[in-house]
Amino acid sequence: MRNYEFTVIFDANEEMTEKGQAFVADQFASAGVVVTKQEDMGVKNFAYEIKKQDKGRYVYYEIEADAQSVNRMSAEFLLQGSILKFLFVAK
Repeated sequence: MRNYEFTVIFDANEEMTEKGQAFVADQFASAGVVVTKQEDMGVKNFAYEIKKQDKGRYVYYEIEADAQSVNRMSAEFLLQGSILKFLFVAK
């Protein structure tokens, strides 16, 4: 398993953020991902609109996962409406 940094931007709406965080937690649990750090970075304004939104809630994770799980989760996150953007970076 490799270490990754995962940053995700949720819709700024509190209800959508909770729904998105629950979805991410479920995906991590089903993939056997170990979360070593989670940090809510708060709501920030965008320099340009993303999916017709001008602000979003940033959440940062440090995780341990295998590459296949990261690829599968990436495909799932693209389909989730409450997730505006996300990025996996190998450490």
